[in-house]
Amino acid sequence: MMNRLYIDVHILQTVPPSCVNRDDTGSPKSAIYGGAVRARVSSQAWKKAVRDMFRSSYADMDMGVRTKRIKAMVIDELAKLGFSGDAENAAKTVLLATGLEEKSINAGKDAPLFFMSQAQANELAKLIMEDANPDKKSAQKAINSSPGIDVALFGRMVADQANLNIDASCQVAHAISTHKVLNEYDYFTAVDDLPDEDKTDAGAAMIGTVEYNSSTLYRYATVAAHELCCQLGNKSMAARAVRVFIDAFARSMPTGKINTFANRTLPDALYVAIRGNQPLNLAGAFERPIMANVSGNVSGYDSGYVEPSAMALVKSANEAVKWISKPLYSFTINELLKDIAGVEIIDTLDGLLSRLETEVEGALE
Repeated sequence: MMNRLYIDVHILQTVPPSCVNRDDTGSPKSAIYGGAVRARVSSQAWKKAVRDMFRSSYADMDMGVRTKRIKAMVIDELAKLGFSGDAENAAKTVLLATGLEEKSINAGKDAPLFFMSQAQANELAKLIMEDANPDKKSAQKAINSSPGIDVALFGRMVADQANLNIDASCQVAHAISTHKVLNEYDYFTAVDDLPDEDKTDAGAAMIGTVEYNSSTLYRYATVAAHELCCQLGNKSMAARAVRVFIDAFARSMPTGKINTFANRTLPDALYVAIRGNQPLNLAGAFERPIMANVSGNVSGYDSGYVEPSAMALVKSANEAVKWISKPLYSFTINELLKDIAGVEIIDTLDGLLSRLETEVEGALE
């Protein structure tokens, strides 16, 4: 049995006026934590941004697709294999053999989204090429094999067929601001560039408001590298997947209202810990909302939120050793977090990721 290996990534990131992730009323998502309203970006929003960024590192065959059109995926793979029969009926036959209900296959309005890798669609197509009426065991083996990097990381849940579930090897927390947040409103108007000559439509042609906020976010995710290795079947693939995930998690940004606010930023601080016992979310560092003005800030400047948030994160990380053993390895790329006990400072993100990949692959042996 492989030893447990968890890769925790902690990020502090300042986002200027923006509406990165909004609720059903159009307001920026929020949460109450420590008795105070915080800005929030859902885990789903950031996971989608991460998955989109994965495509610059992996071929389509290594990736999953979340869609209602899984039958079309199998049909496409049958065409690639030179299938000469009724491809639509064949695709339907093999998908029904997995135990999926017909409504899940026909891409109708009520069809649920299904997360399937391109490689899994290919395995189903190859199965139908070998056997026109495959049994359930063979069909489920095909649809569960070669899960794809993002399917292995984020998992698949099928309510009516538990045998098709794939456990996620990654958890992503909702990002929350380290401090209290009050939403603001941008009142805007627009004029008609081609007004009537008699000026009967003078004035604003459109009036509206956009709700927004700005914040320093605490972001956290963890990857169970041992589980990922079991799913992918190769420690080198698992180590590279950890590297690509953390790279994408650090540098991606959900695209909500991004054309309105041009709010894409990079992290202010990054801390990665390799643990052999359990994952550890350090959100408790911010249960008491951070105040912008604190002693010990840079002389001549208000501190803002990043510096005191980093101080709180350092304190929380160092106090954690009272409860669990220290990380096997830990890395950061800036001075803000240099006082975390045992942390190694690496100059660049690429350098940190290379070191991380090496240590993860070695620890999986």
